[in-house]
This record gives sequence, C-alpha cells and structure tokens, in this order.
Amino acid sequence: MHQEFESPEALRDTIKCFWYERRDFGDQESEFEVAPDGYAEIIFYFGTLSRIAHDGLPQYLPSPFIMGLLNRPAVFRSKNRLEIIGVRCFPWTVFDLLGLPSGPGGVYLFEHPVANLQPLLHSLMNAGRIHDVLTAVKQYFLHVRSQVAIDSMLFKAGHAIREANGTIPVSQVAAAAHTTTRTLERKFKHSSGFTVKNVSGLTRFEQVRNQLWLDPDSNLVGLAHELGYTDQAHLSREFKRYSGTTPAAFARKRKQVVNNDFVAFVQA
Repeated sequence: MHQEFESPEALRDTIKCFWYERRDFGDQESEFEVAPDGYAEIIFYFGTLSRIAHDGLPQYLPSPFIMGLLNRPAVFRSKNRLEIIGVRCFPWTVFDLLGLPSGPGGVYLFEHPVANLQPLLHSLMNAGRIHDVLTAVKQYFLHVRSQVAIDSMLFKAGHAIREANGTIPVSQVAAAAHTTTRTLERKFKHSSGFTVKNVSGLTRFEQVRNQLWLDPDSNLVGLAHELGYTDQAHLSREFKRYSGTTPAAFARKRKQVVNNDFVAFVQA
C-alpha cells in the first residue's frame, strides 16, 4: 500500500509531499532496493529496518533518519510488517529545515528534536490512526518551517532544475536564480552536500526511470533526445551508473513485475 499526500501551501518551498507505505514481508527477512532520485527523504518507520552496508553487514537504523541523495541503489532488509511515513524534501532544503549540516548523501543518521515525535507516532500507528500520524507530522513541520529562513535563491535554482527535468545547464540555473554560477555552486553544495550538476543528473535519471516504469517499451532514442542526452549510449551509461542496470534490463524487469502481479512504486 502506498499513498501520497500533498504538502500544505506553507511547506511547498521545502517539502514536495508526505507519503505512507506499508509492506508485509512475512516471517523471513527480505531485502529491497531504493533507487536514486532527485529528493531527500525524512523517514519515520514502524517495524524492523536495517540497511545493508557496503561490507554486506546490516546497520540497524533509528527512526527517523534521512535518506539522502544516492549515486547507486541502497539495499535495505526488513521482515513482518513495515510501515513508513516519508517526508519528501528538496535536497537543497532538508538540512536547513532541520538545522543540520549537509551530509554526503545516502543514509544520514542525526540527533534532532524531531525524534521526540516517534513515541506519539508509534502509538497512533498501532491504533491504525494513519490520518492522525500524518497530521502530527505535518503540524510539526509547519511549526519548524515558520522558524526557518529558506534561501530564495536556492528555491529559484531548484525550481528551475525541476521544471527542466534536470536538462538545464548550470549557467541557466544561475540566471534563473539571479546569481552567478560561482555563488550558486557554493551555496548549493553547502545546503545539499551536492553540486547543481549532481542534482540535475539525478533528476534527469529519475525522469528516464519513471518513463520506463510507466511504459517499458519507450523509445530510448527519443527519450535521450527529449532529456538532453548526447545519444542513446549516453543515456544508457548514465542509467547504469545510477541504477546498476541497463535501461533494457530495467524495462524487462518491469514487465516481469506486471506479469507476476507484484505492486511497486516509482516516485512521481
């Protein structure tokens, strides 16, 4: 089960949306992947959840944690019922919103008063009051947002990247934000931990991935042209860089998912 909920107007410059997901894995531990995209997520979860580190060992996670920008899929492990409340943030706002130093990407563990929400949310979730869980999270972030000054230059830059699906050059992003390229790069790296080019590349990959998920038979030559890749080979290299697989293999896997009646979710 996956549901998305629109952000209140006062949060739309920092938070894309809120979401709820429930997965039932059974008694045996199961692994699942989270693919890269152009967002950072604040994750509250209820159940058991661990991340598989590069050395293959599980790292048990606190709730909440930040799922930052990824350069490759992250692997997680869970069993029985796992319920998640996600706060999908723009990567140039998530750390400022929480008053934290920007991280290197991937799973980011932190100490912050937002963790004090967990006992209340856990109680409400156990009672099946998902609407009240979401209301509590929204109210918390409405309060936090009212105390934080968000850099309007970064908002304009981020909006330009999202509007262009990651295809816009850095110089044009800077022009849209009414600043110099040098100033933009410095502030963007400070706020998100990534460069404008990094975020644009992830945003563009996200568009390809979503299109192939919706239509596995999409023409890759046309997609490459539409999204500003040099050619199909360029698109394929970038897709494999972020996903670990080729567009063709991803499309075949998507068809198998449909044929086996599995339910999967790709972020909008």
